[in-house]
Amino acid sequence: MLEDLIHIDREVFLFLNNLGTPSWDGFWLFITGKWSSLPLYIVLLILSGRMLGWKRTLLLLVAVALLITVCDQLSNFFKLGVGRLRPCYDPELNGLFRLVKSSCGGKYGYFSAHAANTFAVAAFFSHLFRSKLKWLPWLLVLWAGVVSYSRIYIGVHFPLDVITGAFVGTFMGWLFFRLYIFATDRIQL
Repeated sequence: MLEDLIHIDREVFLFLNNLGTPSWDGFWLFITGKWSSLPLYIVLLILSGRMLGWKRTLLLLVAVALLITVCDQLSNFFKLGVGRLRPCYDPELNGLFRLVKSSCGGKYGYFSAHAANTFAVAAFFSHLFRSKLKWLPWLLVLWAGVVSYSRIYIGVHFPLDVITGAFVGTFMGWLFFRLYIFATDRIQL
């Protein structure tokens, strides 16, 4: 059964990755880059400062920094522990897909830290502002989905790497949101 799932994952990866064209490569390379999300992070910081006050926002920055660190390190732990090769290191896929990036990254790819981090931030802020800004969760999930898909498009992750990262990130975002609420209630900011 696991072999069937991996086979389907490879086939879906090849289909999605080969939908790409050179005219869109620059866009997806930008989306997958670390600086593309900076404007969104600045907007979220400003919203937090205005809606929560700067003391709570300072605690929020600590919570989000810890959230991203935990997601990133958990991804590294799984990459080494599971040992699933990235598409570019899989000899069975050699020459069958488009590697848009100049380098593939580390040898192992399960699960995607990009997907985990973006969905963690999306879940955290969606829970935080869902009653005040009903449109924000939709925007954040769309953003996280686009960033996550970019990892398949550029050829560095399989769909299951991205899906697992999205689930882990969503759970961690909810968990850190709950911890943030607990901390703000205890400290009474």
